[in-house]
Amino acid sequence: MDLRKLKTLIDLVSESNVSELEITEAEGKVRIVKSGPTVVQQIVPAAVAPAAAPAQPAAAAAPVAGLPAPAPAAPEVQGHIVKSPMVGTFYRASSPGAKPFVEVGSQVKEGETVCIIEAMKILNEIEADKTGTITRILGENGQAVEYGQPLFVIE
Repeated sequence: MDLRKLKTLIDLVSESNVSELEITEAEGKVRIVKSGPTVVQQIVPAAVAPAAAPAQPAAAAAPVAGLPAPAPAAPEVQGHIVKSPMVGTFYRASSPGAKPFVEVGSQVKEGETVCIIEAMKILNEIEADKTGTITRILGENGQAVEYGQPLFVIE
């Protein structure tokens, strides 16, 4: 695996709320586990991966025991929620000085771009999946988002 790609994956895990990431490619398997403020990486060559499989559950059990208790559930949001389709960095505008795609009160049509999520140096336009009015913006500009994280509320 390319060292730059590995560095990008480590940065994504450390900047997000994701605690563990595992990727398998032809060259081998990479598993990145966040434990506290540091990130631990484990690289297993593809030929050795089946033999190492039994040892992984025991290694994964240790960090799980030290995880904090889950946060209390957030209050329920009324309306249609536009969720992040990927892990990445949330941007409300196409460039730092540009006007945001949408604001609270903006009318949007299905298929209209509402934000950008940068993942692996690729800018992905996220579109509204429903026509309506933006009532809340739940994502913070420049912050990491997770898959399925609510970004906007449309009514």
